[in-house]
Amino acid sequence: MAVELLSRGIELQSLRDGTTVLLETATTEDLDRLLRYFRALPKSERKYLRFDVTRREVVERLIREAVEGKAYRILASVDDEVVGHGALELARDSWQSHIGEIRVIVAPSFRRRGLGALLIKELYRAAEARDVEKVIVRLAGPQVGVRVACERLGFGVEAVLEKHMKDADGEVQDLVVMSYGLDEVSRALREYNMGEHRHALD
Repeated sequence: MAVELLSRGIELQSLRDGTTVLLETATTEDLDRLLRYFRALPKSERKYLRFDVTRREVVERLIREAVEGKAYRILASVDDEVVGHGALELARDSWQSHIGEIRVIVAPSFRRRGLGALLIKELYRAAEARDVEKVIVRLAGPQVGVRVACERLGFGVEAVLEKHMKDADGEVQDLVVMSYGLDEVSRALREYNMGEHRHALD
């Protein structure tokens, strides 16, 4: 069970292997360690991110937007080192005010240990608190593993936009949009906790 520690939203959680991780909302004080975490991610994975998170000014802006309430960012850390990052980005126009976009990245050494699901659960809680009705995930066509993980949690492909994006290497890729109703996410997470989605988003 989570242990509430500070108003910052810090919680202690245990992974499937017993490792204790700290879940905390991102603040400006996290800039250096979050930047270090992003830079340590495999280049093959960073190439599909929307922004160049190896640049200090980019990460600084992402954190600032979270502090200002334009997004919700949560960090998972062990021994003060970030090992996972989750974000809920909120639409800023009235047409999509009921939609939130989620992003989860887990350090390679912490995958398949349940951390991805913990981050998804926290993002779901944040979405529910913000009256979000539908969550979406956007990914590049080559991110097959991420797509499979989302499908295991029940996300369905809503659209495939051909040659709609360029990755960090300048290569044109399809953009895949997946979605899930918030009530359906709740059911999927309950099933995950019962072991039916053992490797989803780990």
